[in-house]
Amino acid sequence: MKSNLLKAFLFSAACLLSNGVLSEDAVENTYTESAFVLPELTGDESEGYRQQIEFLSSLTLYTGKIELGAGLATLDVPENYYYLNPEDSKRVLEDAWGNPLGELGLGMLFPAQYTPIDNAAWGVELAYSEEGFVSDEDAGEIDYQELLEGLQADTRKESKYRVEQGYDTLELVGWAEAPYYDAITHKLYWAKEIRFGDMDVNTLNYNVRILGRKGYLLMNFIANIDQLQEINMARDEVLGMANFNDGNLYSQFDPDIDTVAAYGIGGLIAGKVLAKTGMIAMALLALKKFWFVLFLPLLWLKKRLFGSKSAS
Repeated sequence: MKSNLLKAFLFSAACLLSNGVLSEDAVENTYTESAFVLPELTGDESEGYRQQIEFLSSLTLYTGKIELGAGLATLDVPENYYYLNPEDSKRVLEDAWGNPLGELGLGMLFPAQYTPIDNAAWGVELAYSEEGFVSDEDAGEIDYQELLEGLQADTRKESKYRVEQGYDTLELVGWAEAPYYDAITHKLYWAKEIRFGDMDVNTLNYNVRILGRKGYLLMNFIANIDQLQEINMARDEVLGMANFNDGNLYSQFDPDIDTVAAYGIGGLIAGKVLAKTGMIAMALLALKKFWFVLFLPLLWLKKRLFGSKSAS
């Protein structure tokens, strides 16, 4: 039964924000709104089923070209996916998946064959971090096995701290997908396999970073480890949907006026560990910003919705 309940993850505190995602001035008439095709309620349904239908009915699905931030980037969503705005995404993460309260990000992407409350559903959380231009000069010099061993050591320290606070143990099993950086598109991805306590299914923490002139876009896949093959098959298509707009491109970095981040590719993967920060604090920072912790979802999500699960 536990494996059917793994739909809740820690809402990433790395959602460094923008004001407004759907900019009517920039993307007017370039995106389409739709809704899930759902059965009508007759009044004879159980309370849990009624809540499922009402929740899904309240979501607005978007496809097409969607502006992220105030001219920051553009998301081009094909018909086999749908996008939820920041407010609806926050409700999915917190109300449907049981995450702690968090700030608004840039929204979420979902494959069109799933609703957010399907057992098999996975989503991509979008956010932006404006921490400066991340140099990729170290990309070809990183020893990813050594980096992994350092991350595992930090995780063991974090796990000890979690147990002392009454939480489940935490283990970084290894790379689910070794880090890879495309120097042409300036897109980076890597995936971790994480185990929490005695949960039946491990967590897949699949991270994508798209480098820009003043920071980077975060695209984090929220899924279980048994969905790794499906995520890998979808990854390149998802990566191609998001791109910085002119003026924010990585190639447009100006060293005379732009800020440079205090870390490179290795630091980005490691969670931007700062030398002046204590070990426990460093582990918590990485956990908050880049990892998703399992919680049990709301009881009304136990029953899987039947009927059509794709956007109209």
